[in-house]
Amino acid sequence: MASRTARLLLKKNRLKTPLLALFVSAAALIQSGCSSLFFFPDQTTYITPDRLNLTYENIYLDTADGETLHGWWLPAKAQAQGTVYFLHGNAQNISSHLLNVAWLPAEGYNVFTIDYRGYGKSTGAPDIEGALHDSEIGLRWLATRPDIETTPTFLLGQSLGGALGLTLASEWVQRNETPKLNGVILDGTFSGFRGIAREKLSNFWLTWPFQIPLSWTIPDEYEGVDQIANISPVPVMIIHSVRDGIIPFHHGQDLYDAAGKPKRFLQTDTPHAATFVIPAYKESVLEFLRDN
Repeated sequence: MASRTARLLLKKNRLKTPLLALFVSAAALIQSGCSSLFFFPDQTTYITPDRLNLTYENIYLDTADGETLHGWWLPAKAQAQGTVYFLHGNAQNISSHLLNVAWLPAEGYNVFTIDYRGYGKSTGAPDIEGALHDSEIGLRWLATRPDIETTPTFLLGQSLGGALGLTLASEWVQRNETPKLNGVILDGTFSGFRGIAREKLSNFWLTWPFQIPLSWTIPDEYEGVDQIANISPVPVMIIHSVRDGIIPFHHGQDLYDAAGKPKRFLQTDTPHAATFVIPAYKESVLEFLRDN
């Protein structure tokens, strides 16, 4: 039940009977509110870095509330120019999102990516608070790596990962935490948890009456559009596609308008979370990394 309704908010509905899908989704929403419906994890290993000729380490991190998180450290193939901390989208796990960052080690960037609780080999069950906690633990682990002390650190969040990364980065910069962030890249990210929940609920006649009360189950401090200005003066790059069928284009524009300077906007024309299949878009991101 939960895995089906997770698709209602951020994934295309794959149930064969549309009316049945609406009833199933509405029933779960009424019972549980919105928070857990942002997450659609699985434990399948789709690909490992070695299949892409990448060197890697399995990293396991313990959380304060007793969970264990799994991640991959992918060192740069040559002398490292920097490190990218990657937070993936809401479906499957890091192995299905690997291709989004597998090209970076060859360009001279270390990559670290983790699975939130409940995803892949990470224990527990996902929710917004837990995923935010997990994303912070991953960034704190980077501070323990002596090989990143002399090079810049960047955060790259895609879709749900961008929303988590935005909240994390806004607090991280304000607290002057280590490692210092040299840039934040948000790709196909929604402007706020409550906002996107209300928007998606309003698209279906069966859930339309519940869009306001159910969205209120999500605390309003998770609205990225209200937080993104706090990342300044760290540079921000917003990437959003005019053909994004999951997160409408206006979310990227809203985030860009609310962000402080310096900031960049890259308008793309790929499907959701498919930015890096286009070499020119990779080059735009590399330019941002080099400039910062």
